[in-house]
Amino acid sequence: MSEMKTATVVGAGMVGLATAWHLQERGVEVTVLDRHGVAAGASWGNAGWLTPGLVMPLADPSLWAYGPKAMLDPSAALSVPFRLDGALWSFLARFMANATHGAWQRAMAALTPIDQVALEAYDELEAGGVHATSHPSRWVVGFERERESRPFVHELRESARAGREIRLSRMPDGVRVPHLSRAVQSTWTLEGQRYIDPGAYVQALATSVSARGAKVLSDARVEGVRAVPGGVEVTVRGHDTVKSDAVVLATGAWLPELAQRFGVRTRVQAGRGYSFSVPVEGPPIDHPVYFPARRVACTPYQGRLRIAGTMEFRGPDEPLQPARVDAIVSSVRGLFEGVDLDSREDEWVGSRPVTPDGLPLVGRTAAPGVYVAGGHGMWGMVLGPATGRALAALITTGQVPEEIRPFDPLR
Repeated sequence: MSEMKTATVVGAGMVGLATAWHLQERGVEVTVLDRHGVAAGASWGNAGWLTPGLVMPLADPSLWAYGPKAMLDPSAALSVPFRLDGALWSFLARFMANATHGAWQRAMAALTPIDQVALEAYDELEAGGVHATSHPSRWVVGFERERESRPFVHELRESARAGREIRLSRMPDGVRVPHLSRAVQSTWTLEGQRYIDPGAYVQALATSVSARGAKVLSDARVEGVRAVPGGVEVTVRGHDTVKSDAVVLATGAWLPELAQRFGVRTRVQAGRGYSFSVPVEGPPIDHPVYFPARRVACTPYQGRLRIAGTMEFRGPDEPLQPARVDAIVSSVRGLFEGVDLDSREDEWVGSRPVTPDGLPLVGRTAAPGVYVAGGHGMWGMVLGPATGRALAALITTGQVPEEIRPFDPLR
């Protein structure tokens, strides 16, 4: 393999910037391009959960019962628009085909090796000069009824069997959690996970990448990528053509626009998530709160509480749908005390890149020098640094690290 001196990374989210950072660690000169700017896609407004214990395939057997009901309920956490969209329905057919116990177990086995090094990869960034912090914390997990906790507890037991560290315990009856209402009758704690302010963290990573000599260009829409003698050329609207030894396509839900021509045939569907922040009376909530039965994640955020939820299968560039925010609010309104759900700020929608089999797309394409890193679904934040580290190793050595071997983009 010839010496790798220069690389272009298309996409300035967590995955793309982590790849750029690790390429720099290996002595590669990097240019980062993004059509909007740092953390402009799914990275800014997500829940910021670094939860290896919860990294699981989205398609699981429960979808066969929950999915059809959700499609008839406009307030359900899963939202699919009724429209004539052949590509969307083709994706959903493949997605549901993977909602079997066997497929779920195979995907869990494939995700576990990278999952096991996810937090270590964050430690490496922070020790290497990224001025941001991942916060260790306990999670409070709440249910209105005891029976609602059983599927969640079962999933985490399966996660533990797959090789993850799971520290889940039931809180004694009668113990009240501040800001949770009496409607939450079953509470649990999950230890050993972390959270971040995702927008601030990704911006700190971009600052570190820039400080180490990279060009990070916003308003840089890539219009073409092609292999040429001696490297790869990237055509950028409004900028000069960029030539480098390698190109990494890390464009999230927009990945197929550039990657399909290089043999990446796996469908990537935008699974849009929504979030907003609200004020809290008295002392701020200093730990994440999770309502699995409502599929809502809550995280401390700049003195407020960020509330996130929904898996909405729409186009990545469609506008925010206010009804989805209303659905999240309605689903948790009776579960809090001292949380003002009507004083919302930072309403946001972001497109997570979902694959039918629940596995990312990380590695070589059919074209020399062109690589992809995406398709992490809900788990791009927690797995991004480990993905970037492994892909940088592949690009500079030619050897595929074990933790990304199951994620072959040409599968």
